[in-house]
Amino acid sequence: MTVDSNRTDSTRTAVTVRVPAKVNVQLAVGAARPDGFHDLANVFLAVGLYDEVTVTPADGLRITCSGPDAGEVPLDRSNLAARAAQLLAARYGRGPEVGVHIHIDKDIPVAGGMAGGSADAAGALVACDALWGTGASRDELLALCAELGSDVPFSLVGGAALGTGRGERLRPLEVGGTFHWVFAAAEGGLSTPAVYREFDRLTAGTEVPVPQAAPELLDALWQGDAVALAGALTNDLQPAALSLFPSLARTLAVGRGAGALAGIVSGSGPTTAFLVADEDAGVAVAAALRGSGLCRAVRVTGSPADGATVLPG
Repeated sequence: MTVDSNRTDSTRTAVTVRVPAKVNVQLAVGAARPDGFHDLANVFLAVGLYDEVTVTPADGLRITCSGPDAGEVPLDRSNLAARAAQLLAARYGRGPEVGVHIHIDKDIPVAGGMAGGSADAAGALVACDALWGTGASRDELLALCAELGSDVPFSLVGGAALGTGRGERLRPLEVGGTFHWVFAAAEGGLSTPAVYREFDRLTAGTEVPVPQAAPELLDALWQGDAVALAGALTNDLQPAALSLFPSLARTLAVGRGAGALAGIVSGSGPTTAFLVADEDAGVAVAAALRGSGLCRAVRVTGSPADGATVLPG
């Protein structure tokens, strides 16, 4: 997270924050808890695919959105970015009626398992904190993130991390190299709660292991070894996502057949993530995926991306 609460300035008239998408290179899911949540061992990587959240003063709360999936984004108070602004305002005594216009320039797929809504919530928190000069500390912002959702804290901090509990308790991880990814965004979305319900149905009557991070995966990240990481990618929600969205199996087959080192459903899906050896392999895999007619594809290269970042302006 590259934001410093000491740099907040209540005289600013607009603040733009860039927030990354994430990929889960491991998502180990435990049995449902009494509160309905699941314990997780969730290894996050922030990747160079971004939403930008811009906030400006307004008479009331207003949400607008642009980008490929803009038509699928709710523009009312149910939007997680709107909820973030309201939560920050309530916590810092700005009154019940929030006066802010939140514009989301969206490149992260909606309901795609890449934490786009969580990214927007983290971006709105950081942007409103800077706009209003509330001066919230990093720990205070992280606590607000955890109230908003399990993936929101990671969207704030970025990089690489192991998330435990519901995924909100984060331990930073070292990554020793550059990884090359191709993401395939399917038409339509998947509801995360629906995927977890399907996971519960599919695992009913079985012993669900306590989720733990795989040592070989953590070592592959630390070494920057793409081949070893490809062999260690796992997602316990993938069978549930495939059950609800069967065409994802064909997408995975196309990407793997085109030379990807590995393919996996990202989070709760339906975005699929393909780890490739290099840029040339990424070009080939992306072309095959686009040619399949099953999805749109984007290549992402680089080390894990920074978290919510206030842009100059």
